[in-house]
Amino acid sequence: MIGITGASGPLGRATADTLRLRRLGWAGVEIRLGGVTLLIDPLENTGPLEPVMGRPRRPLPPVDAPAGTHALITHVHPDHYDRELIARLAGSGTVGCHAPTASTLAADGIAAEAQELGQPRRIGPLTVTPVASLDWRGSDCDQVAWIVEGAGARIIHCGDTMWHGNWWQIARDHGPFDVAFLPVNGVVARFEGYEANVPVTMTPEQAVEAAAALNATAACAIHYELFNNPPAYVEQSDIAERFGRAAGERGIVAHLVADGETVQLPAHHHADHDPDQLA
Repeated sequence: MIGITGASGPLGRATADTLRLRRLGWAGVEIRLGGVTLLIDPLENTGPLEPVMGRPRRPLPPVDAPAGTHALITHVHPDHYDRELIARLAGSGTVGCHAPTASTLAADGIAAEAQELGQPRRIGPLTVTPVASLDWRGSDCDQVAWIVEGAGARIIHCGDTMWHGNWWQIARDHGPFDVAFLPVNGVVARFEGYEANVPVTMTPEQAVEAAAALNATAACAIHYELFNNPPAYVEQSDIAERFGRAAGERGIVAHLVADGETVQLPAHHHADHDPDQLA
């Protein structure tokens, strides 16, 4: 059955061996398995964003990061790379990034675990792998998506990517996916010399098409309905309704969940890779 799920949807019984997912604020996602906590693009400090993106429409939920929490960043835009928060996490856990980004983190005093595209790394029971993505600033800002696998489940977090042609290769090499976390605000940006009247992140419809190309059972909308600051940063309208409709037409479960709420895994998980075979 195709539908839109939220925090109030049916939940299976969680165990220590269950991959647990939670959407944080903006593009942040929390992944827990056993005693391991992993955050992707967590955000607490919105001050640096306000000159361009405007004040957030609501407070961000607190980031629950006990000692030993690990983090991954997709790229170093300040709405995805919260320097103060990442530095704090690096004090007791690992911080993973794409290799070309490691020098930027090092300049901020953060020793990162640098990975090349397609190179897996183990974090306890989890396996994390960066794959291709496309940033709207081109070579001025390197960006990746992250694949996370564990307990027979596989998810992908796509940062704030534009539409690109690598979806099908990612699916062939790493898919299918249980949940794809996808940006949906389709923002038109006009600042710092980057000005064009076309979306520089995926629209709701493009995000659903990406989920279809990735062979994802479910798609979770991220990166939307928090910032809108015309004319510098202009978000799409009717995002949730458009995302849900497009997902229904494609036969994909659409997760539209509030900040801080649980994202459910499908009943049947896709993962068929054996992480214990990884070098």
